[in-house]
Amino acid sequence: MSTQKVKQPTIVIDDRHFLRVPIKTHVIMREDDLIQVIKDYAHDQLLPEDILFVTEKIVAITQGRAIPLKDIQPRPLANLLSKYVTKTPAGIGLGMPETMEMALRECGIPRILFASAASAVTKIFGKRGVFYSVAGYKASSIDGPTPNTLPPYNQFVVLGPDKPNEVAKKISAAIGGLKVAIVDINDLDGSVLGVSHSGMDRSLIARILKDNPLGQDHEQTPLGIIRRA
Repeated sequence: MSTQKVKQPTIVIDDRHFLRVPIKTHVIMREDDLIQVIKDYAHDQLLPEDILFVTEKIVAITQGRAIPLKDIQPRPLANLLSKYVTKTPAGIGLGMPETMEMALRECGIPRILFASAASAVTKIFGKRGVFYSVAGYKASSIDGPTPNTLPPYNQFVVLGPDKPNEVAKKISAAIGGLKVAIVDINDLDGSVLGVSHSGMDRSLIARILKDNPLGQDHEQTPLGIIRRA
């Protein structure tokens, strides 16, 4: 019997009620056109004051940033560093040689080594999360396969999206100027990687999505709508 917590459609933030509407799609592949996917599945559901949020994973996949595990040959440094990464229920992060290898390629060896050193020192004082703060979103957005990862991506490493602000603006232009956020969320935390409008409150959006209303399993809901309830 599943013990997965049922996510509620509404959340209250600072006495304001927000509805989160997950949008189910087919399994997004590299050859899919992201704009067309959004038009096909989301456009008709959107209201003028809505915010469309798009997971970073499908942005990255359609950018060709999903790399088969078999094509990644970790260097010795990646094997070493991955052993010291704390695994969480939300995902493996950089805790496998292949994801650490891609972090080294994305962020550069000096930055990853500096982040590792900073993390080692701050853990002594009970402070966690420093590694990803120093390494940046390119490291924290790397997804490795887990037992619950939807095939075929249980055999891939998915990098963070390239130029998420520009992607958000492009999507917005295609759907009549509505607000768009590119988000990286899981069952532990989340962040907003890109927005279409400079005045959008990234912190508020992250708080609205903090319980991951899209789920962390096989839901096939890589899009969603935030709407004032």
